[in-house]
Amino acid sequence: MDLNLKNKIIIVTGGAKGIGAGIASVLARESAIPFIVGRNETDNISLVKQIESRNGKAYSVTAELTQPSECRKAIDAVLKQCGRIDGLVNNAGVNDGVGLENGNYDAFIASLHKNLVHYYLMAQFALPELIKNKGAIVNIGSKTAETGQGNTSAYAAANGGRNALTREWAVELLKYSIRVNAVIVAESWTPLYEKWINSLPDPKGKLESITSKIPLGKRMTSTEEIADMVAFLLSEKSSHTTGQLIHVDGGYVHLDRAIS
Repeated sequence: MDLNLKNKIIIVTGGAKGIGAGIASVLARESAIPFIVGRNETDNISLVKQIESRNGKAYSVTAELTQPSECRKAIDAVLKQCGRIDGLVNNAGVNDGVGLENGNYDAFIASLHKNLVHYYLMAQFALPELIKNKGAIVNIGSKTAETGQGNTSAYAAANGGRNALTREWAVELLKYSIRVNAVIVAESWTPLYEKWINSLPDPKGKLESITSKIPLGKRMTSTEEIADMVAFLLSEKSSHTTGQLIHVDGGYVHLDRAIS
């Protein structure tokens, strides 16, 4: 299916690794031009070179999105390089384990800046261009907002906020024909996920325990499967879809756990 994304300038935050890298790579495959925004310049440049080696096109800017001024800097860099913005994928964040019993105010607020505040700021700063080009926004979210996880109050709260902003922006931006949707992730293999698994006493046993509970295929969701949905939601092929929280998770969140 041709998604008609050729030469569309799509910002992908946290776009150099994991799910973000999968999204940037799929967008480039669809002939869009992903603009990777991330805090590590080496990682950013490495992915741009990988995309270019596959005859794609991509750009990057180094920015620490927990700082509001860096969010503005990132948007300005996109406009200076490309002159337009056609879509925004808010993806950057980290499950940083700030819980209730052992957390504190400073850590909680810092986590909201890592995981939620920049979603708002990137959308706000990009909005004039998105209005001009009738662009689309896709927010990446996590199951933790719906299922809980334990010892991650701040991350769960941030993801609840991401879901709420998705619905709120879909309403507010109707008048501009800007569609806003979210892709909700459950269990997907990324470098951060691998690091977490390997920190446990029995990594292999824990991974088998997790995948055994994923109804469709008893396997984790690939980053490419998430990215394919993101690309579809950014495209005109999803032209009447807005305000949706779409779970790309093999049925993990909603299907009955009694399934064998």
